[in-house]
Formats: sequence, C-alpha cells, structure tokens
Amino acid sequence: MSLLIIQIPCLNEELTLPVTIGDLPRSIPGVDRIEYLIIDDGSTDRTVEVARELGVHHLVQFPANRGLAAAFRAGVDACLRLGADFIVNTDGDNQYKGEDIVRLVEPVVAGRADVAIGDRKTSQIAHFSWIKKRLQTLGSWTVRQFSGTDVVDATSGFRCWSRESALRLNLVNQYTYTLESIIQSGHNRLTIESVPIGTNEKLRDSRLFKSIRQYVQRSALVILRSYLLYKPFATFMALGAVAFSAGSAIFLRFLWFYAQGMGGGKVQSLVLAGALLVIGTQLAMMAMLADLVSANRTLAEESLLRLRRLEASMAQRSNDLPTTSLNDRALPAPEGQPASQGEPAGD
Repeated sequence: MSLLIIQIPCLNEELTLPVTIGDLPRSIPGVDRIEYLIIDDGSTDRTVEVARELGVHHLVQFPANRGLAAAFRAGVDACLRLGADFIVNTDGDNQYKGEDIVRLVEPVVAGRADVAIGDRKTSQIAHFSWIKKRLQTLGSWTVRQFSGTDVVDATSGFRCWSRESALRLNLVNQYTYTLESIIQSGHNRLTIESVPIGTNEKLRDSRLFKSIRQYVQRSALVILRSYLLYKPFATFMALGAVAFSAGSAIFLRFLWFYAQGMGGGKVQSLVLAGALLVIGTQLAMMAMLADLVSANRTLAEESLLRLRRLEASMAQRSNDLPTTSLNDRALPAPEGQPASQGEPAGD
C-alpha cells in the first residue's frame, strides 16, 4: 500500500492551521493512504493543541524556534521513518490550495518525475508588489542556470518528492530549503516537473525575511554556496583562468613597452601582472583540491544514502520514530482515515 504524508512546518499558526488542514485532500488517485504531519517550530501559541484537535496523524516538536530549513529537514526525516512513499510539503498559512495537491503529486506517482514543484504564476499574484514579481522571475532564472533544470517557480514551497529523491536530500544551509534542494536535485540528475497551481488570499505576512534586501542577500549566498558544493573545479578554474589571462596580457603589454625602450615607467604593470599570475596559479591549485573534496563528498553522500535507507527501513518495520529531541505522537485521524500506531518518542 502506498503512503503519502503531507508535512506542514508551522510557527504560531493556530489561526490559519484549521483552514489549511480543512483544505487538504482525503483521497488521491494512485495513493492508498494519506496522513498529515505537523512540524512545530517552537510555537508560543496554541498551534500544537489545535493540531491535536484537528486530528493530524503525527507531530514533530522543537522546544525552540530553529528556522524553516531545520523544520523542513526534520519533517522529511520523520516522513521517511514513517514509511512514506511520497512526501508533500505545504505551508501552514494556507498560501497554497490544498485541492491542487492532487495535480501536484500526479507526475511523481505516475513515475514521470522524481520531484514536482508548484508553479504559482507569481507574475499574476495580486498581493505581490511589482519589485517582488521581478525578483521572483530573476531568482528563478538564476536558479535554473545554476541547477541545470527548467524549474519555473524556484521559491515555491509547494512540492512533492518520491521516497528515493527525499532520501537523497542533503541540505546544509540554515535559511531555507527551496533553492538549495533544486540545485542539489539538478546536479544529482533527478527529474523535476513544474505543475501550475493556484494560491489563496494572503492571511499573514511572510516570516522568512524582514526585508527584500535581506531576502536577496541570503538567497544569493545560498545559491552560490550550493553551486560551489557541486561545481568547485569549474568555478575556481574559471576564476583562475581569468586572473592568469589578465596577468599574461598585462605582462605582454609590459614587454612591448620594454622592447620600445619605455619599460622604465611601466613597473606598476609588471607588479600587477605578477600578482595576477600568482593569483591565477593559486586558484588553479584550489580548483584541483576542491575537486578532490567534491569527490569525497560524493562518496560520503552515497554512504549516507545507504545508511538512510537502512534506518528508514528499520524504523518502518518497528513502526517507531526514535529521536532524542523530537516528539512523534500518534493522533486521532480525520474521519475515514487510519491513524499511525507508533508510540510517542518522548513527552
């Protein structure tokens, strides 16, 4: 029997969570069982109590706020340990239409894609400002160039993963999972399909960033860092080639003036050429060292993948979610759906 778990990272969502849960599908073609999982990221309101009252199947709790990326990773890990064949991520503020989950999962359930990402058609969202729409378009284009994918809406958090693609997720940044996971999936040669979806009216402002400037800065760092993890040789070698070429050109210019008897006034050019040639050589050496590190990273990821498969398989057989810092509670299921039988990991 195939199991789909819909995970919802939450931070103080007691008012919006009932609307979000109520909008989720109870049945999906090709899926035998649907369960809901809430990741409470240190909420200070009644989010946890509301989740229990609504009858969600599983609850993962953080004692304090750790951020969206940490909540997402914890949710995926919990879903895998619970035996999920497909994992859907949506927001607790009801930004995405729950009815669109049926369309979102279709390419993954059918086996056409490893990952499906909802395309919100950001240029048509009324409450997005003009500059936000332009930045969304530019950001998605940038991610496509760095990831080698054709993702239309790179910052959309409305996504579906197959079990295998979720096992391959190795996210390291502490800001957000959206951009890094696309770049990682692209370089792992996973198939990503964009699915047109709708959005609901805004119920609250975003808590992910305080200003557009902060969002752009953090996103740029995430993209650059993620790309360097998978293409260090090409990046450093390209930078080294630019520096070495510039140094060589300046040195040849100095030689031409020297041959004309005017080299005495061009000592600065000689110094600059020498510095650029040294920098270019160092960058080339860094490229080779980074390539060795990248090879070790690949081996480590393969070992981690095998370990995750083993852990997920063992946890599924024991129907348990053993962690030291997270709680998983079996909650009453919505009418017509079976609840998880796992015991709490802690109280």
